[in-house]
Amino acid sequence: MQVRIPTPLRSYTGGATYVDATGATLDELLRDVDRKCPGLRFRVVDEQGALRRHMNVFVNQEKVRDLSRPIDESDEVVLMQALSGG
Repeated sequence: MQVRIPTPLRSYTGGATYVDATGATLDELLRDVDRKCPGLRFRVVDEQGALRRHMNVFVNQEKVRDLSRPIDESDEVVLMQALSGG
């Protein structure tokens, strides 16, 4: 499946908008993305193994925070960074 990568993290993908990855859960999928694009997972997942607060993950347009969520090959996965400022 393809994982959509936000613009600020594309330096880890060589500029690619999507990364092909596999996994039975969201965590496995992100680990596979990191194997192909080293360092990217650390920008998404913190040292305790939880999604970073400023990161949003959508699976089929549903916001997901649980890395153990099952993933199907037909799912659409989008990584997105929350914007802040004033």
